[in-house]
Amino acid sequence: MIQSMTAFARESVTTEQGILTVELRSVNHRYLDCSFKLPDALRSLEPRLREKASTVLARGKLDCMLRLQAHPTQAGELHIDAAHLDALLAATQIIQDRLGNAAPISPLQVLQFPGICSVQEESEEHLQKEALSLFSKALDSMQQNRQREGEKLATLILDRLAQVATEVTATRDILPALMQQQRKRITTRITDLGVEVDQGRLEQELVYMAQKADVDEELDRLDAHVGEVRRTLQQGGACGRRLDFLMQELNREANTLSSKSQSATTTQNAVELKVLIEQMREQIQNIE
Repeated sequence: MIQSMTAFARESVTTEQGILTVELRSVNHRYLDCSFKLPDALRSLEPRLREKASTVLARGKLDCMLRLQAHPTQAGELHIDAAHLDALLAATQIIQDRLGNAAPISPLQVLQFPGICSVQEESEEHLQKEALSLFSKALDSMQQNRQREGEKLATLILDRLAQVATEVTATRDILPALMQQQRKRITTRITDLGVEVDQGRLEQELVYMAQKADVDEELDRLDAHVGEVRRTLQQGGACGRRLDFLMQELNREANTLSSKSQSATTTQNAVELKVLIEQMREQIQNIE
């Protein structure tokens, strides 16, 4: 199944320590890049959260924020690390003595210093289990969002692919008539000039011009690339990089088709092909 790299998920659960909330945001990225903002009591979980994310996601920049809020209906008991507090106060006293005119530190600033306040150690293990479970739930929810968005992207790309195939077919169908028109235009011009030419040499030049303007190989490769894009979309999985490479190949053939164009019609077809390819490429940037 095709998956987008852009998604959001939010899950919450009520624990003994408070309301635990997980927010996940992911955007497109060349590889998997995870960043975590965790409360002190859950910092040790980061390696396990990172490992869990890597088993589900292949690409994308993932931002995870875990918050623990006190119950709104009850006052949370603050657990202060007395030894840590004494060390902090001693350090601040030394700084105040050295500076002389330093502004006093408020109790709220002291409470906000990392490590001063913490949850009960005996309940941290339970809190971590709750956090892991909630993270897995949020990850599953985000994955479902990525899949739904991926299905929409696949539909848009398939629609553009159908239009590309139509342009290729139209170009292929009109080529014999264009070649005949070119041949007639040259022979008519020679007749109007009233000059004698070597018919054998003229035929050689006409064949050379036809070969130079021949785009059958480019059209065949465009058809092949269109088929490969469809097969890749049907196969699913983490195929964003492969699809991006195929867009480059499609664009290469469209550019060659444009450079060999001998009429306004084929030029317009080549321009339309490049527009469609660019539209697909923009969508593919969000596919995992």
